[in-house]
Amino acid sequence: MNAVKLTKKQLAVFDFIQDFTEENGHSPSYREIMEGLGLTSVSAVAEHIDNLVEKGALRKTPGEARSLEILDFKHTETVDLFKAKLIGASEEDKTALLKVAEILGLDLD
Repeated sequence: MNAVKLTKKQLAVFDFIQDFTEENGHSPSYREIMEGLGLTSVSAVAEHIDNLVEKGALRKTPGEARSLEILDFKHTETVDLFKAKLIGASEEDKTALLKVAEILGLDLD
């Protein structure tokens, strides 16, 4: 998991999606998440999913079933991309990139 701050419920949803996806080769439906975590409504799941997407922990494709994707910003490729973008960037762009890297919990050292 990346350095994004999640509530206990968000972390439970995140972990469920990650485990389910690893075991089944595809992401769970909202109903499967609801049943798996003992939540009372699909709308509660949707709210947690939307918050996880907003925080950058998940990606989903609107209108597509089982499109939840766990995002991990500590992948080497992501760190390498940020480092490459910093080279030759203006001071303003460097400041913005470093701020985003900090928010995402990237270790650029």
